[in-house]
Amino acid sequence: MARADSAGAAPDTTDAPDATAQVLARAAVNAMEAVGGFAAGVYLRSPTTGLLLMAVFTGLPLQLFRPWWRMQVNRPYPIAEAYRSGRAVHLPDAESAMSRFPQLMAGLPFPFGSLYEPVTAGTERFGVLVVLREATPGIPVGTADRERMRQASELLAADLAALAAAGARTLWEGDPVGVPAPPPEAGAEGARRAADRLAQAVLSLDREGRIGYVNTAAEELLGLDGPQLRGRLLWEALPWLGHPAYEDHFRAGFMSGEPVHFPARRGRHAPGQWLSVDLYPAADGVTLTLDTSAKPAYAPEARARPDPVADLDSGMDAEVDAYADPDVSADEASALYRPVALAIALTEAVTARQVSAVVTEELLPAFGGRQLAIYLLDERHLYLAWETGFPQGFLNRFDGVSLDVRLPGVETLTTGRPLFFESMQHLATAYPGIPLDADVGARAFLPLIASGRPVGSCILGFDSPRGFSPEERTVLTALAGLIAQALARARRYDSEVELARGLQSALLPHRLPVREHVDTVGRYLPGTLGMDVGGDWYDVVETGAGLLALVIGDVQGHGVAAAATMGQLRSAVRAFALSGSTPEQVVSGTNQLLIDLDPGQFASCCYMLLDPASGSVTAARAGHPQPLLRHPDGRTEVLDLAGGVVLGIDPEASYPLTELRLTTGSVLALYTDGLVEKPGLDIDVGVERLRKSLEAARPSPLTETADRLISEAGNTADRPDDIALLLASRTGGDP
Repeated sequence: MARADSAGAAPDTTDAPDATAQVLARAAVNAMEAVGGFAAGVYLRSPTTGLLLMAVFTGLPLQLFRPWWRMQVNRPYPIAEAYRSGRAVHLPDAESAMSRFPQLMAGLPFPFGSLYEPVTAGTERFGVLVVLREATPGIPVGTADRERMRQASELLAADLAALAAAGARTLWEGDPVGVPAPPPEAGAEGARRAADRLAQAVLSLDREGRIGYVNTAAEELLGLDGPQLRGRLLWEALPWLGHPAYEDHFRAGFMSGEPVHFPARRGRHAPGQWLSVDLYPAADGVTLTLDTSAKPAYAPEARARPDPVADLDSGMDAEVDAYADPDVSADEASALYRPVALAIALTEAVTARQVSAVVTEELLPAFGGRQLAIYLLDERHLYLAWETGFPQGFLNRFDGVSLDVRLPGVETLTTGRPLFFESMQHLATAYPGIPLDADVGARAFLPLIASGRPVGSCILGFDSPRGFSPEERTVLTALAGLIAQALARARRYDSEVELARGLQSALLPHRLPVREHVDTVGRYLPGTLGMDVGGDWYDVVETGAGLLALVIGDVQGHGVAAAATMGQLRSAVRAFALSGSTPEQVVSGTNQLLIDLDPGQFASCCYMLLDPASGSVTAARAGHPQPLLRHPDGRTEVLDLAGGVVLGIDPEASYPLTELRLTTGSVLALYTDGLVEKPGLDIDVGVERLRKSLEAARPSPLTETADRLISEAGNTADRPDDIALLLASRTGGDP
């Protein structure tokens, strides 16, 4: 695919050989113009599963958005949500963005609006179309603009589908392509002469950061003629302004529309010279001025006399110098951003596995690492919790090592000091006889300590020998502390999950009663996100009157509290059923019990009383999804049972009864909403999908039918809710 060059310059897509880039560039520009945006881009799927890449971008300097060139689809950003859900995301202002996507505003804390439209054709998801525009505080995105974005997305999806049918690749690889604006004009001659009279350096930039007009003072200050500057990206012409230390200032200027002022230090041509940089943005570009008259208060050379706190300040000066010095590499300076980026990602990780995955995705690429291992401490032994990049089975020999063993992964934890080895030879010399997974490379061993308590150790591996600068060592040590905090939190979470799962398993029926003329099968599947287990339950109760009670319910929430409430409700329903209560009495009594318990939760429930011999059914429903009925001829319908509000809300609630009949060969399906709900889709879509699946399934054996229904909904990695399913099939009795 087409790429941007290494310096961040945007190649002209009209010369790009790849037809996909042409299509994307046209779509981005058209969408931006259609909704009055100032920037637009397209993200496409990449060959890496779960990773979107920015493919094209226009309207703003491409290099300022390097942190957003890659987007994991499981991250809480609007781009990822639009792709995952298949639904548009519209953010009219910063307030709406902050309430829904605080991570986005943490990186781009400026007043702007944004629109995100998934690019899909049928079941094929290509990516996301993005437009940035001025904020409209308190005014939602209008219907006309929503429709324009939808139309732009549909046109792009159709073009990509046609390209795919013609054999072109629609997966993106490499860096994004910048779509440049027309070359900026120098302006009227009178305005040029007026600006040339100024002693202040003035440069005019277009919305992509290309230099247009340059006054005489700017040429003299920079030591460059106008032709050497005009038409070039600012950060190519003046590399010292392209330092990561100044990127946030430029992002603010280009995105917020408000003037921005900051000091910057020049590089090799004028070492130590500080300039005041001022940005004055407008819809068609940005005016940049440079002034030598001001110096930042923290500049070391600004001190005219000894300072009584100079020793304390010198450390801060050194940090500022390292951060603002254009001779420091971009990689070293960008490492200063990593604690924030990783901290945001770690707040979203819940389990130890998710924490480890975040470290793999965020930490390794930041420092060029290839191997990662995380060991967790348990009863004075370190156990391998996560690994990637090491030869298969190599780390098994270190799994479960005691804290008495002399190994770098152990000693970094027991001493609390990180260990850095710039080559494998250094590691072998420090620990004679230690098994090595490679002859060439470097290793870092980091202690994972949270609030003074040891959690484990982390190993970072590099394929080539390398040094570790003081800044990198400091940043890595700080990141290890963040990782330790997240792992400690995750272990507490995992313990609660294990407790909730055990409670859930104990409370669900281990076997269902076997009765003549009817077969019953139940299934439960925990969620794959969040607390994993919740308050879903099913039950089959033999009543004293020879009838069979079919019950399914769902307690709001997840975890131990929901499972405990579920157990109380299941016991209550069984007690009412065994006492011979009618379905209306069972549901009303359970409702009153939940209100009396006052656990701060509510629950839905469907209770059906079946006579196996005659097939007659009496049902009561409390806010629960409607059951399905498959007739002997295969026709399957969604039942229309009368119902009342969910349990635990209204002590005066009534629950009317519905009567129906199960003929021989029919199948009744009761389920919780986790089986039919998917993020971004209406629940009716899920119910219809389940109805078709039940209609297409063989009615017997019933166990195979249950397995089929549960597997079609359960085979997803991001299912937030648990699932309960209860099937009842009439096999005999009165016709």
